Amino acid sequence: MEITRHLFYNLSLLIVIAFFSLIWFEKKSNRTLSKTTSIFFFAFSLWVCLAVSYTPAPNLHFDLREIPIIISGLYLGLGPLMCALCIVLRSFFDTDGGFLANALLYAPIGFLLWRLHPWYVKIGSRQKIMASVMISITVSIFTAICLEVFDPPVNHFDAWFAYLLIPPLGVGIYSYFIEFIRRNILMYQSLVKTEKLEAVEQMGAAISHEIRNPLTAASGFVQLLKDPSVPAHKRNEYLAIVSQELESAERVIQDYLTFSKPALDYMEELQVKKELTQVINILRPTANQYSVQISTNFSLVGTIRGDRQKFQQCFLNVIKNAIESMPGGGQLTISTHFSEYDITIEVKDTGVGMTKDQISKLGEPYYSTKGKRGTGLGMMVVYGIVKAMKGTISVESAVGAGTTFTFTFPAVIKNEQF
Repeated sequence: MEITRHLFYNLSLLIVIAFFSLIWFEKKSNRTLSKTTSIFFFAFSLWVCLAVSYTPAPNLHFDLREIPIIISGLYLGLGPLMCALCIVLRSFFDTDGGFLANALLYAPIGFLLWRLHPWYVKIGSRQKIMASVMISITVSIFTAICLEVFDPPVNHFDAWFAYLLIPPLGVGIYSYFIEFIRRNILMYQSLVKTEKLEAVEQMGAAISHEIRNPLTAASGFVQLLKDPSVPAHKRNEYLAIVSQELESAERVIQDYLTFSKPALDYMEELQVKKELTQVINILRPTANQYSVQISTNFSLVGTIRGDRQKFQQCFLNVIKNAIESMPGGGQLTISTHFSEYDITIEVKDTGVGMTKDQISKLGEPYYSTKGKRGTGLGMMVVYGIVKAMKGTISVESAVGAGTTFTFTFPAVIKNEQF
């Protein structure tokens, strides 16, 4: 069974080539192959088949050249090209009776595969596998007949068994691989499309809900302003409310823009202590309203690179959330720690805390621990800004025991800090 053993060896090489090609294909971002790449792959596979062919006699070459020819011909319409290449490559070995048999066999096969290609691409996945195997069996029968006519092998049973079993098996494996990959690509594309549509729907609903409320309120007060009998002081009060509602709508839009494009517009060196102090001063009235005591413990030094406006927006969101988590008052501690390579910022509150499930969902689109009062945009923005500044976030919390946010950013090392 020498022929059978060598053809199995040939098939194993083709499977290895297909395996590494699949690994390379999965690394491609666009998940498509050009025709030139496909031709190179099948031409290389054909050359490998001929290079490792079993040659018990100088004019006899037993190999699996029909596998790359049939697969490329049926799936890509490359039958004539691959058959011509097969004839040319076979001529490098010799031009005796074996070469003539190869030419007489594969010239019509190339034409037949070219004619079958339009029909083949239209049939179903299972039909393709069955059709390719049947075509391979037919080609194998004609190959064995050509062997008997031009140069009969010593072991007839071994030759017929090898050609009727191994090439159809190889063609079936290749066809199954191709259909399996195609099915996975279609499922992946469908999943991506569904996720995009779902994201658009959620975003549309969130934008509609969050912007409609302030616009409705502003519209109502504009209607009141149309009444000429409204006193001047009331008119000014209504205008102030309209301005506040429009600013609220603008903040929602800005949060969406920051989340969708977290890239930093302008990078500069930021003194962490100075920036956090400014954020605290902005939120001091809110803390007083909630009866929250703010204490700080800042290291003397600490510089990072980032966008000042986005850095402040990030910690405005975090600290404001911490204050609002203590409706009955509490203690908010903000501290920084400087090391040789990192700046750590810790925001710790004594608020209501969160469960492990809530912590795991922080930063996800439209998820908020505030229920109907929140949109989830604030934490999405926080995670987006921290990622853009090459930082990390860790959260520790327990229900009723408060929450601690720990931010770590790469430090800017300066000589005066040593």
